[in-house]
Amino acid sequence: MEQALPSDPELNTEDTNCNYCGRNIRQSVAFAFKRRAQTQGGITTPAMEITKCLRCALRHRPMLKRSGMAALCVGTILTALNQGDLIAAGNWSNAMYWKIPLTYCVPFMVATYGALTSSRK
Repeated sequence: MEQALPSDPELNTEDTNCNYCGRNIRQSVAFAFKRRAQTQGGITTPAMEITKCLRCALRHRPMLKRSGMAALCVGTILTALNQGDLIAAGNWSNAMYWKIPLTYCVPFMVATYGALTSSRK
């Protein structure tokens, strides 16, 4: 009879808590982020890995900042490619009020999804 190793990630059913809100989360929906070393008032806290639940991971500021920068760059390029001739000609239609924001939302969502899947614990 074969025994499971305690380090086997598929067999690890141990619950953990979100380091941000304290909510009890399962391993399959936990996300790991790196926290930089911080110095405050002469006291340095070391760099460490923090675990967050999905709700807290979606509000992780460094990830949102990176996703926003990616959306700004890619969305601007896509808007120029897809709508640039209409914008330059001054032919602003009502459809552009939803097409342009959607053009920025798609790369934001893709960058956020990629960051979350790569940090999944």
